[in-house]
Amino acid sequence: MNYTREVTVSRHSSLEERKAALYQIYAQVLERQPYAFERKQLAKAEDDFLHDKIGVKRFLKALGHSAVYLNEFYYGSSNLKFLELCFKHFMGRAPQNHQEMRIYCDILMRDGVQSLITHMIDSEDYRKHFGCFTVPYPPQDETYGSPKAYLETFILNRELHGRRGKVLPTMFWHELGLTCEGGHCRLKNSLTATAQQPTRSQGDFLQMLRSMDPADLEQIASALSADQRDKLRQVLMQPAGF
Repeated sequence: MNYTREVTVSRHSSLEERKAALYQIYAQVLERQPYAFERKQLAKAEDDFLHDKIGVKRFLKALGHSAVYLNEFYYGSSNLKFLELCFKHFMGRAPQNHQEMRIYCDILMRDGVQSLITHMIDSEDYRKHFGCFTVPYPPQDETYGSPKAYLETFILNRELHGRRGKVLPTMFWHELGLTCEGGHCRLKNSLTATAQQPTRSQGDFLQMLRSMDPADLEQIASALSADQRDKLRQVLMQPAGF
């Protein structure tokens, strides 16, 4: 993926420029180019985009709503991991904080996956960074709220899909003290410290864990050993107000 190139498409763009933009959209959103059988599923939206019947945002919505995207990233992933991937693909960054995750998680749970993607692409934050004509990309001069937010975006935009599994978002695996490489998570000593001495920032994390869908929590627990599940249980049993 190209991390600095800004690609725009307007009414004045040539067919070749639109083809280049289409390639960039797939590289950003699918993290690869579609297979031949997938292109057949996307043929109508592709043709409309290449012949100036729809723009970048409408094509992004068509791609995000498609079985091609959902089969790759939604099915088989936890809701929270999918949310993180949507931020990566359509916003070029990691979620800013747990509050932002909760807002979009509510949309996903209440209105469904297509509404989530539409809401993200139609958001003011998207408009501010990409407008109507620019293909989403990881911004280089973003002002981050914290070093941690910068680190999470840096890691997320440079990792291969599935490298850290399909359950835990990046913000979770280092808050839980997990090292997740090659799709498998292992526990570091920091989780024990989290269970014993929670901090204020960890309080936000615990609140997020407690608000998760039970199926997602079950997926997280299933990826851990019995000892790790016990430590996670200790974390969840911490008082909510500290």
